[in-house]
Amino acid sequence: LDQQLEEIKKETGLLTIDGKKYKIGLDDLQVMGQIGSGTCGTVYAMEHAATRSVIAVKKIPRIQNEEEKKRVLMDLQVVMKSHDCPYIVKCFGLLIAESDILICMEKMSTCLCKLLTRTGQPIPEDILGKITVAVVKALHYLKQNHGVIHRDVKPSNILLDADGNVKLCDFGISGRLVDSKARTRGKGCAAYMSPERIDPSNPTGTYDIRADVWSLGISLVELATGKFPYDECEGEFQVLTRILQDDPPKLPSNGQFSQEFCSFVEKCLIKDHDRRPKYAELLQHKFIQIYETKDVDVASWFNQLIEETSGDCGVNLFDV
Repeated sequence: LDQQLEEIKKETGLLTIDGKKYKIGLDDLQVMGQIGSGTCGTVYAMEHAATRSVIAVKKIPRIQNEEEKKRVLMDLQVVMKSHDCPYIVKCFGLLIAESDILICMEKMSTCLCKLLTRTGQPIPEDILGKITVAVVKALHYLKQNHGVIHRDVKPSNILLDADGNVKLCDFGISGRLVDSKARTRGKGCAAYMSPERIDPSNPTGTYDIRADVWSLGISLVELATGKFPYDECEGEFQVLTRILQDDPPKLPSNGQFSQEFCSFVEKCLIKDHDRRPKYAELLQHKFIQIYETKDVDVASWFNQLIEETSGDCGVNLFDV
């Protein structure tokens, strides 16, 4: 791990913004406020002095145990290698200081979890169509290009900006796939975990990318209805029990959602992971194909929502 960190150190102190390279030190970044926290560290909004660009900087303490070092390395490796994917948050560079590692990334406006919480409104199907296309393509890219499974797909790791861009983030607990299988059972948020990841009768403890497909399905039900499917459960154990024992959640069949959307979510939430589709099949689904080409103005919807929310209760979703 230390050797891998030494390799990454060679990239330190250099930012690439709009195609131009800038040498940076701590004095070149001014903290504007805290945005949130991820699996590895705390995220701040900072202004880069030379360009006046406001960027997101994940600040990670260097003094860590081996498990935390693995998380840092995975997060660094994924974001630094994924600059060619438009659906993964862009990394501008990093700075390794005496006590912290700073990962400098593009700043998005909010995550879907905070959007749902602050507005109290479900997200319309056409917006979710564009979000779904972006997330499936990001996950497929990670698998095809880097042999990585995300393992923590949930609304708080799906970001949105004022231009309507949708991007996946937080790769600290992503895992390398060996022969397309992952082996570590307990990584990620339990509430979004697939049955095969928590089933004690699974003898090998292995799972594959279809575990992330389940997590996407749960996220879509939550975002479309405005309510987490296991919301009434008391504690994590009850959630896990329900995931294993109950029929999978589904969208209400009251005509509110299209047949294509209901079908897509139903396929994502097939309990038998051997029957659950992988990304290549999902990308051929009619719901994805519709929203790959359909013109949906995500930016206007988002900015109108910001305006309405700010006016109603004085809350601005930007910089949350």
